[in-house]
Amino acid sequence: MKLDILAVGAHPDDVELSCAGTIAKEIANGKKVGILDLTRGELGTRGSAEIRDQEAKKAAEVLGVSLRKNLEFSDAFFINNTSHQLEIIKVIRKYKPEIVLCNAIDDRHIDHPKGSKLVSDACFLSGLRKIETYCDENKQKAWRPKFVYHYIQWKDLQPDIAVDISGFMDKKVEAVKAYQSQFFDPENKEPSTPISSDNFLDSVTYRARNLGRLIGVDYAEGFTVERCPAVDSIFDLI
Repeated sequence: MKLDILAVGAHPDDVELSCAGTIAKEIANGKKVGILDLTRGELGTRGSAEIRDQEAKKAAEVLGVSLRKNLEFSDAFFINNTSHQLEIIKVIRKYKPEIVLCNAIDDRHIDHPKGSKLVSDACFLSGLRKIETYCDENKQKAWRPKFVYHYIQWKDLQPDIAVDISGFMDKKVEAVKAYQSQFFDPENKEPSTPISSDNFLDSVTYRARNLGRLIGVDYAEGFTVERCPAVDSIFDLI
């Protein structure tokens, strides 16, 4: 299976919170999208790895992605080294995405910028044919995604591009709410966290609405880019 987009998150729910609207929109446009989680979020204060596994599966069904994989790296302790890079390279070469979406370049949780750099480096290295990787004992061919975009998470980073997700906000919120163990639930008696408040859950919508306001649409998601974005015509800009 070849993917158009591979969305990568350090934890299950990173993708849903940050770029689920973009994913849902592109799937509706006929694109094939996959999600790759680096860890199972096993060190999270609320829930468990097993619960997160089920929530991630439910969220994937809500969005209608073509596949979801988890590399089971160590939550909070994975590093940007050869062994971790090679595991991501194998996935990139197997599914050959044109676009990779990954974690924020700067954020409150240490795994987010770590995951951002790890995935970005793996995308570059995946294009070097002298790096050998194998899938089912078959040697893989080099593949480098055309674009790497970093979504925005806790911190209000200035986006380089904004994607209109009007019409897909309900789908995004539904995917986020699949993670019932993590977000606001008055029945949940586990310790509170920065993302378990009612305010944080509301912020998923009002942040998208505010970014939408800035570009003249109802809702939007923002991304930072690694190189200057280009358009074929000045009229391509909304």
